[in-house]
Amino acid sequence: MSFAVTCALMFVFWLLLSGHLDVFHIVNGVASSLLVAFFSHDLLVPPGSRLGRGLRKLVRFLAYLPWLLWQVVKANLEVAYVTLHPRLPIEPSVIRFDTRLREALGITTLANSITLTPGTVTIEATREGTFLVHTISRSAAQSLLAGEMPRRVERIERGDV
Repeated sequence: MSFAVTCALMFVFWLLLSGHLDVFHIVNGVASSLLVAFFSHDLLVPPGSRLGRGLRKLVRFLAYLPWLLWQVVKANLEVAYVTLHPRLPIEPSVIRFDTRLREALGITTLANSITLTPGTVTIEATREGTFLVHTISRSAAQSLLAGEMPRRVERIERGDV
């Protein structure tokens, strides 16, 4: 099953990147997808994993992206306001907080989401789910400590119903 799923995903990715639907590109896409799936199908869908849980995680991640994009837009506006304000109300701080994240993908997703959001940078993320983050303003720190972003990433990581 993992071979078929990997092959299908690779072929769709090939079609999206090539942008051509002629016989030459389709044949090359099928051959390349089969080759990639043969060598790496266990990386995308690990042996013994439940495919349904992985698909739920993927759907939840895709649903998370628009929310993250909105957070990036809001943070951009806040950073622009802070830097253009005549008094430059910057209050940098370093905050530490714990999450229930334990899987590498969830920890990496949260760390990258924090760093992608202007005004915050992940300094350290541990396997135990502890994060050390630099923030440019008090509101950025408060927003992060409110926990909405970690809760959303934890929901993706769970992948349950």
